Amino acid sequence: MTEPHLPAATAIVSRVMLVDDHPLVRDGLRARLEAVPGLHIVAEAGSADEALQLAASQPIDLALMDINMRGVNGIELTAKLHSRYPDIAVLILSMHDKSEYVIQSIQAGARGYVLKDAPGQDIVHAIETVRRGGIYYSAALAGQLGEPLPQRDLLTLREREVLKHIANGESNKHIARELDLSVRTVETHRLNIKRKLAIDGQAELIKFAVEWQRLEGR
Repeated sequence: MTEPHLPAATAIVSRVMLVDDHPLVRDGLRARLEAVPGLHIVAEAGSADEALQLAASQPIDLALMDINMRGVNGIELTAKLHSRYPDIAVLILSMHDKSEYVIQSIQAGARGYVLKDAPGQDIVHAIETVRRGGIYYSAALAGQLGEPLPQRDLLTLREREVLKHIANGESNKHIARELDLSVRTVETHRLNIKRKLAIDGQAELIKFAVEWQRLEGR
């Protein structure tokens, strides 16, 4: 069966890691995505350990992640990647369309969720949307998700920890020391928080963090 024609990707160049424990699936994704200008498959992993090793050894912009894997599953791996390498955007590519998987993926730090039976154009569009800082979910998931998630559920545990320190007026350097992170990682978590909550500017972020802290302390 002939693959659908894929639209050319625009300016952003993306270094992609494929994470799936089925080599044939990875082969199919590689063949599909290598035809798209600007997308470069730089790594393939068949397990969580392999993915973490690859992420530590080379620059990766986006991980295209399956959920069902032996050992550590894709949602758990997403949380590990988000905590250690928040610059890597994770896009879930799964056969599961249940809302609990989508919500767990969001809470783990995924920036998108696409169904494996989606057209090839949708997968490419999802990658481009996520790489540009957006969030993407397959149209077929709209009915499953229902109402938008509360703001608390949009943030990962690490992002909530960072937000708590922001509310206390701490600098990135101080937060990094307290959470045993690099300053750059803290800056990336700040950026992800603002992106998820549609917050512009540091003053608005601090204001939100203080109000968040007040409500959490009730």
